[in-house]
Amino acid sequence: MTEPRKGQAPRPLERDEFHLEFQRSFVGPAFDVVQSEIAKIEQIAWENYTTGNKAPITEKAGPGFADPDYDLSVEWRATRDKLIAAEARQKDPATRSRVLIICGAARNDGSCPGEISKTFRMTKLAAETLDARDIEVDLLDLSLLISSYDKHIHPCKGCVSTAMPLCHWPCSCYPNHAERQTHDWMAEIYEKWVAAHAIIIMTPVYWYQAPAVLKLMIDRLVCADGGNPDPTSTSGKNAKKAKDLELKGWSYPKHLAGRAYGLVVHGDVAGTEGVRKALSEWLDWMGLIDAGTLSRLDRLVGYYESYAESHEALDRDLALQQEIRNVASAVANAVAEIRTGSLSIPDADLRSPRPK
Repeated sequence: MTEPRKGQAPRPLERDEFHLEFQRSFVGPAFDVVQSEIAKIEQIAWENYTTGNKAPITEKAGPGFADPDYDLSVEWRATRDKLIAAEARQKDPATRSRVLIICGAARNDGSCPGEISKTFRMTKLAAETLDARDIEVDLLDLSLLISSYDKHIHPCKGCVSTAMPLCHWPCSCYPNHAERQTHDWMAEIYEKWVAAHAIIIMTPVYWYQAPAVLKLMIDRLVCADGGNPDPTSTSGKNAKKAKDLELKGWSYPKHLAGRAYGLVVHGDVAGTEGVRKALSEWLDWMGLIDAGTLSRLDRLVGYYESYAESHEALDRDLALQQEIRNVASAVANAVAEIRTGSLSIPDADLRSPRPK
């Protein structure tokens, strides 16, 4: 069997190095009066770090897992249980249809930019359209990463490239209390995706790419495409066990397949088509269903005009406003057909010879 390759990770921090890193969170005279208390907390954090205490609170996995005796993180289990409940609600025909609208812009008026984003305004147009169809709207505003206290989407660690079963559904890489990688928003975001019957992503273009706040979420959704729902089968993050498990045959389950999607990508000069295509191909790969040609939109707002008046350019572009409403309407139509089983998907019964 193939062995994990080693030799890239740096050495662990020494005690004095750890002290400098830890103290970066307590800068300013207001903390001077509690330095002795902070020192006590630092010592506990140091001990957690040196012992690799990633999940300080665990319980036996119990029935339903490959290794019932495995010490499973209670935080991971809580997230997993919420996803199971959300999936049950999503599949219940008696529930209202639900669409998750994602604002992929990093800008909002609660921090340095001092102004709302055009993307946020676009989400409101879509939400109004869906509300008129009696569809429940869940807005995920990723710009909160820049303006909310201690809110994070930690980066994907790339476990999937070691072996697919090492990438757990939902992600078990975070929280990592030993390395102070906590307050991970993705635990809530996974639930939002699972609960939705459709997703509409709205985003600006940043340097020919998706904004970092959106890309962070996208990367962390890799576990929804082939991820392992049982961390005990790999004894947590045991790379060798995960490789062996994949090589024995892995089904690469698509945990979000069957949901509809729509896209609105906007820019001011260039790059919108490339970002729209990349997002479409990613969602197609995940097994989501596009809601038709009019549901995948890329447009330029205020072409080569000033940034200062870009909101005014959106005000004037009534055609774009209607196109955004059309995206929402197309998604609403797709959701209705998916839930009644009347949406025709010609390749639904085909199986790819390359499931990866």
